[in-house]
Amino acid sequence: MIRAILIHPDPRLKKPCDPVAEVTSEITELARDMLETMYDAPGIGLAAPQVGAMKRVIVMDCIKDAPPEPMVLLNPQVIWSSEDQSTYDEGCLSIPDQYAEVKRPASVKVRWMDLDGATQERQFDGLWATCVQHEIDHLDGKLFIDYLGPLKRQMITRKMEKLKRERARA
Repeated sequence: MIRAILIHPDPRLKKPCDPVAEVTSEITELARDMLETMYDAPGIGLAAPQVGAMKRVIVMDCIKDAPPEPMVLLNPQVIWSSEDQSTYDEGCLSIPDQYAEVKRPASVKVRWMDLDGATQERQFDGLWATCVQHEIDHLDGKLFIDYLGPLKRQMITRKMEKLKRERARA
């Protein structure tokens, strides 16, 4: 089921999420819905708070032209990050049509629980590294615009407030 994506500013996007204690049918359904919502948007990553679920769940798939590689990460945490930095022009499904360059570690190692309840670890590089860090930020109540200067952040926020007003009238 495709879920509605919250648009910034929304207080839920600024709150830290609760850890997933165990894999339940609700968590599995949430993950399935999130993947469907992400692909429909279309996007390469989505965090649970973006669909109003305050759980530490992210989904992502950074493969564009090959067979999809959907990933579901429960309670993801960065356990190592490279000193090398990379800059990407980031966007966000909760901040539609707005992009800005954000500098982050070029590589990260992440530990998470999968839908079978098993612990996984993987090193991510390139776009995957940017995406996983962006989505983990969501779980901590942080948006990519929080990395920007105050003027640029305020300008984007005003545009999103206007967009929400226009959608409410439609």
